[in-house]
Amino acid sequence: MRTCLLRITLALILTSTRLVAQQAPPNLTTEAIASATAVVESPVIDGNLSESSWQDAQVLTGFVQQEPMDGEPGSERTEVRILYDSEALYVGAWLFDREPSGIVVGRTLRDASVSDTDAFVVLLDTYLDRQNAFVFGTTPAGIEYDGQVANEQQAGGGSGGGRQQRGSGGGFNLNWDGSWEVATSIDDAGWYAEMRIPFSTLRYPTAGEQNWGLNFGRIIRRKNERMMWSPIPRQFNLYRVSLAGTLVGINAPNRRIFTLTPYALSDGLKDYTANVPDADFSATFGADAKIGLNQSLTLDLTANTDFAQVEVDDQQVNLTRFPLFFPEKRAFFLENAGTFSVGSGRSAELFFSRRIGLSGGTEVPIQAGARLSGKVGGMQVGFLNIQTQGVEQIDPTNFGVMRASQEFENRTTLGAILVSRLNTENTGDYNLTYGIDGNLGIGQDLTFSGWAAGTDTRGVGGGEYGYNTSFNYTTRDWQVSSRYRQIGAEFNPEVGFVNRRAYRNYYVRALRHIRLDNVSWFRELRPHVSWEEHWDLTGFSESRKIHIDTHFEFANGAFFQLPGFNVIGEGLQSPFRIREGIVIPAGSYNHLDWEFRFNSNRSAPLSISGGWGLGGFYSGTRFSPNATLSYRFQDTFSASLRANYFDVRLEEGSFTTSLFNLNTSYSFTPRIYLQAQIQYNADSENLGSNIRLAWLNTAGTGLYIVYNDIEHFGILERTGFPRGPQQRQFVIKYTKLLDLSSF
Repeated sequence: MRTCLLRITLALILTSTRLVAQQAPPNLTTEAIASATAVVESPVIDGNLSESSWQDAQVLTGFVQQEPMDGEPGSERTEVRILYDSEALYVGAWLFDREPSGIVVGRTLRDASVSDTDAFVVLLDTYLDRQNAFVFGTTPAGIEYDGQVANEQQAGGGSGGGRQQRGSGGGFNLNWDGSWEVATSIDDAGWYAEMRIPFSTLRYPTAGEQNWGLNFGRIIRRKNERMMWSPIPRQFNLYRVSLAGTLVGINAPNRRIFTLTPYALSDGLKDYTANVPDADFSATFGADAKIGLNQSLTLDLTANTDFAQVEVDDQQVNLTRFPLFFPEKRAFFLENAGTFSVGSGRSAELFFSRRIGLSGGTEVPIQAGARLSGKVGGMQVGFLNIQTQGVEQIDPTNFGVMRASQEFENRTTLGAILVSRLNTENTGDYNLTYGIDGNLGIGQDLTFSGWAAGTDTRGVGGGEYGYNTSFNYTTRDWQVSSRYRQIGAEFNPEVGFVNRRAYRNYYVRALRHIRLDNVSWFRELRPHVSWEEHWDLTGFSESRKIHIDTHFEFANGAFFQLPGFNVIGEGLQSPFRIREGIVIPAGSYNHLDWEFRFNSNRSAPLSISGGWGLGGFYSGTRFSPNATLSYRFQDTFSASLRANYFDVRLEEGSFTTSLFNLNTSYSFTPRIYLQAQIQYNADSENLGSNIRLAWLNTAGTGLYIVYNDIEHFGILERTGFPRGPQQRQFVIKYTKLLDLSSF
């Protein structure tokens, strides 16, 4: 089987090469060059763009479609102008539209998705390394959308999605919040965006005249059209930094950032599960500081760190033998997260920041921390040190990370990382993780990646290793990827994430993009096949999945798949308790199942998405439908209701369970909003509520009022908890950004 699939993979690569040679993409090689105009009087950021300084600046036009017809001129005219003074860079965009009534405004919420609305996005590669960049975007609603691109987004990410669920990622970090301004307006000719990006928000090599990488992206959502100023073929996105244009002659000042962000917090908590459920009230103070050691290196300090304003985790149902992955959402750990990212997605991360300050879902107070990140020459460097406080049965612990990555041309990097955990009361209790990683880019289509790591844990000898190799081949018509990974029996990155140990894994996937250019309502057909298998180190097959599927995408973004066909294998060398009283015996289980997914046009005020899985599951069957209903009223109110249901019938016993999640948001302005999340988990029989009122200033600071509630609906004899409230909490937190750079 393995030999056969390897042969198929090679055949697909060779075939794709011939097809690309026969169907060459449009010529997208014209270099885009821009210049900024120096001004003495800065423009007013009101979305008006009427000042004379805008009229005198160079006009950047010639936007080229990426979707639906890559290489063709944009269907609507776009003009961009750039100004700068001693304090900031200014970007003005004229986004003309012959049907202004069709402009999709989107939600008025910071970092809301820009994929399902009209949008304008700026990419700035301030080091001109053609790999990393800052991103600033907005929509007709005037939102602030910002983030960081690392290594040309090779480790994942994307331009859409919700900020809290993004996690850190290694490719695009949406959770970075910069201090900048934007305003928009709409009239009968289209819409307009005006941005002010302070130089203190950016990082660049030196002061004085220099060149930066630059690109702009525009989305016209009713047409599902994406266009860029510097053309990028459709297999990539705006974050393909190596294909950006160049901003020449920008005279950047010598501005070293120095900001202080203190906070004050008042907290009231009542734990009804305690022996004596008294209310506990407390007041807490802390602060973060950001110090620019030079134009390229930034030192971040934190004292008495608190994350009360962070959105709670989404509930998940685990039907596997392995731990679930929950993304990082805490801002301190998310800024510059790409610098510290080494590993393989959500299965083998050498550094996973949720191991710091959290233990079994319980918050462990962070006393102080420091992070140094930036560039030295062509090397990306990072240092992180966090000290946590001892609580109950958890000793005070120090966590450290050292990271360096040398960047070369064409997405090529070579790096190393060292991660440590040290019990500061018992120095004999420690764990070390050390590793190397790298990427090799060949042309624009082919990338090889890999990492190798070891761990050092007291009392453990041998088997403390892990390594991964992969390649990805991407063209307009084909995506082909493959991966081999091996994890030793004692590989133990305690400040990382490994979902299983002692295994070998192989994965291969091939996907074909087929366009029907003469069918206006249809966008793309995507047939694909994949195979993934895990063996233990003796060769025993632990899990296997062969997947065959075809996706259909329509011009408006709606999507469905033909029921995907899966050949599934699960091997148990010891019994597996899947639920209380239900134990699956050791053995090998082989079965077939089907999966189906769909979504309607997500830019519409009312949309629906969902799917199901149906088929064999160990000794029996599983049926797992899910659906999400989303509604948006103008740009102020949005709501989504998600339901997941699981019906498992086994020879050893049967059970059902479900999850329900309601998310709502009301925005008074782009910086004042009310959010609520209500979740019900049938497993725990808990109803959890998280309500947050935010009144923001700049860079995500401001006033947060948070209410958390957990209600239990189970039976005491079964769950161990009485029916009624389990925990209630009320938090008021205020943070203020103080810019001391000029002192």
